[in-house]
Amino acid sequence: MSEEPDSRSAPSSTPPTAPESRLALNEDWAATILGLALLVLVLVGAIPTGLVP
Repeated sequence: MSEEPDSRSAPSSTPPTAPESRLALNEDWAATILGLALLVLVLVGAIPTGLVP
């Protein structure tokens, strides 16, 4: 007979379908944020128009 733990006897602290509590920032979001930051800098005049292709 197998000695496997019964999942009903010890409930886990979080359910398996709980949403992640930490912020996941992958390279796609990093590139999006960087692009928006550069756009804002151009629009406010911090980056001269001559540098923008």
